[in-house]
Order: sequence, then structure tokens, then C-alpha cells
Amino acid sequence: MTKPQGQDGRSKPIRLTEVGPRDGLQNESRFLPTKSKVAFIEALAATGVDEIEAGAFVSPKAVPQMSDSDEVFRLIRRAAPVVYSALVPNERGLERALAACAQKVAVFTAASETFTRKNIDATISESLRRFEPVVTRARAAGVPVRGYISTVAFCPYEGRIPPDRVVDVLQRLLDLGVDEIALGETIGRAAPPDIRRLLDAALAHLAPDRLAFHCHDTYGLGVANSLVAWHEYGLTLFDASAGGLGGCPYAPGASGNVATEDLVYAFKASGAIINVNEAQVVEAARAVAQELGHPLASRLSQVVGQAGAKPVSSL
Repeated sequence: MTKPQGQDGRSKPIRLTEVGPRDGLQNESRFLPTKSKVAFIEALAATGVDEIEAGAFVSPKAVPQMSDSDEVFRLIRRAAPVVYSALVPNERGLERALAACAQKVAVFTAASETFTRKNIDATISESLRRFEPVVTRARAAGVPVRGYISTVAFCPYEGRIPPDRVVDVLQRLLDLGVDEIALGETIGRAAPPDIRRLLDAALAHLAPDRLAFHCHDTYGLGVANSLVAWHEYGLTLFDASAGGLGGCPYAPGASGNVATEDLVYAFKASGAIINVNEAQVVEAARAVAQELGHPLASRLSQVVGQAGAKPVSSL
């Protein structure tokens, strides 16, 4: 495939989904009180992000941090035009999401059979069968659906994942009727050549504006990989987590998502159009980090607020 070189994607604004309140918090050992989650989401909405994944309607036994998602959605003061989305594993989760007025839902599977079994106790095919009624009902209700594919480059159990396995799952999700696909680089091991191989394969099956990139930053390559996806392939949909919060309970050693503030800074410094205030993101994340009892992982959090630190617009 010929890569979409530059100008089309680079001339469009970056749309950022802030996943800190869901993916960022789900693996924390300390439960963040509901009122603090609400304050976190409301602070993030003021930063200029386009979408906030505000919770997950999953089993509270499996993911205790998300056990209050119904209450969180009820209490947040919504700020237009921000979209408030949620993760759902099945029809019961969708019912809760619709009752909570989630504006978008996401289903999730993986390109690795082993990871899928450990994550949701199902094969890839079984997970897709579960999603069929979820996607049908959500679309009937006028709610857009995202399809997450985890372990798109490497799996903690199976190692390197060939792009054709990712494409197989991607095509099956598209056949179900999802509106967009999010490629999850779950363990943060991929480097730019891995992302190029992945996107060369994936973009033969859908347009760049329907493909989101969701990467973790375990080896410090999250920003570099995201810049490749934007600059070389024209992707404009990206996920990130304020402060670099996060991790996956089913991916040993995986650190948090690429930090929202670091990614925003890098996009601005590279000439991208993105309307997010990275300093405000840092402040929102700092308030949560104090309650969680550990420092933020992001680079920008180490300099924002310090004497002599300059905004990207002054570079």
C-alpha cells in the first residue's frame, strides 16, 4: 500500500480522547473516591480534549476501580462539545451505559488469543460473538461504537503479533458495524518500524479518520510512535492519559498510556493543530496523583509550573 503522505492528515485537527479516568485508573490499587473522579473528569473537560472515556460498565469484581461508573456518569457536569464515552463488555454493560447517557461506547478484544483469554475469559471469536448484539443495540439507539484491539504489535504472552492477525480482527469488527477502530499497543514495546508495518496493513481496510491509535509508554516510545502515525500516515485520532496514568492488569510489566500532556506538547512542537492546554492537563493529573499517593510518569509534569519553563508556543 502507498502511505498517505502528510498533507491531508497534517492539515486536519488532532482529536484527542482522554482515557485517564478509565484506562488510567483501572489498575490503581488505591480506590479513587467518586467525587474525586468527577472532579478529575470535569477538570479534563476544561483542557480542550475532544472526548473523555469516563468509566467502564464492567464487573466490579473484575475491575473494582470502575465499580462506581454509574454514579460518576450521573454526577459529572457535562461540557459541550466534549463526548463522554464508556467501555462495555456485553449487553448488560451496554444497558448500564445507555441508562447513564454515555454518548459513545467501546467494545474490546485483542489480536492475541492468550491475552484475550486472560483478559475477558474468551477466545477472540467468542468475544466478537458477544459484541454483535451490543453493536446492533447501540447503533439502534444512535450511540457510536468503537472497537478496541489490544496487543496489536506485541503480546506479553505470545511475543510479536503479525499485522495480518490484527487485520483479521479489524475486519471482523468492521463487519459487525463498529464506527471506528482503536489500535492498542498494550505493552508499549513497539518502535516506529513496528508501527509502520502495522499501519501499512491496517490502512488497506479503512480510512485514517476511522482509525485511532492507543499506545502505552513502557519503553518511552509512545510519543515517537504517535508522531509516526500522524505525520506519515495521516491519523488524527489519538488516545492518551493525563499524567501517564495507567497500566493493564493482564499485561505484566506494561506501564501507563502515553501522557496526554507529553503528546500534546510533541504535536504542537511538530506543527499539528490541537486545541488542548497541556499545562491544565498537568494540573488535573497532579490533583489525582496526590490522592493516589504516587508521582506522575509524564515528562512535562516535571517542568510545568517550574520557574523558567516555557510553553511550546514560545519555542
